[in-house]
Amino acid sequence: MKKADSQETMAPAAESSKMLRAMVGLGVICALMIVLAFEWTKPRIEQNKAAALEQAIFKVIPGMVSKQTFLLTPDNTLVPAGANVDKNAEVVYAGYDKEGKLAGIAVEASGLGFADVLRVLYGYNPETEKIVGFFVLESKETPGLGDKIEKDPQFLANFAGLDVALKEDKVTLKNPPVTVKAGMKTNPWEIDGITGATISSRAIGAIINSSTTRWVPMLQQQQATLRNTTTN
Repeated sequence: MKKADSQETMAPAAESSKMLRAMVGLGVICALMIVLAFEWTKPRIEQNKAAALEQAIFKVIPGMVSKQTFLLTPDNTLVPAGANVDKNAEVVYAGYDKEGKLAGIAVEASGLGFADVLRVLYGYNPETEKIVGFFVLESKETPGLGDKIEKDPQFLANFAGLDVALKEDKVTLKNPPVTVKAGMKTNPWEIDGITGATISSRAIGAIINSSTTRWVPMLQQQQATLRNTTTN
């Protein structure tokens, strides 16, 4: 009797072991398929991102017909980038008009939005000392609300001439950009927010504030380098 009981106890254990091995094997296969799919699609994803960035650069710098990529060195000097730029390197894109004159500089910036990290691109004109264009590169903000930062004409109009002028010391912004309540904009450095998307529009203001505070002085100081280069 005891032997029979033992055999009955072992049978379910054996079945459980087989099921566990099958589940583990299935999990390994699924994981392998996910990794293979990621590796297979990664080059295409990177190509699509590069193409989207290229188009965005031309959108944020009015009158631009050619560009040159510049790499920021460890000593905060801008130099023309080579053919292959490290994806982790900090770069800016100088845009030139049909006569070869510097039309503006495109700068990437990022920060935390309502749902996730926001990546944006803005165009800066060193002559007028204004932001002259804006484009959202990556966003997971709430559809119909937060994503208005990408679509709302009134919000996007903020970046057709946002003042980011420097003080006489040429190292500090006179008035760092800031998002204000919708309809309350009275100064050229203010960003008119979006009703119903307060957090997202304020996040954009914070991103632009932080980025211009850092980049605008460097771009102003190194205009000679940005102007005198071979474009592509």
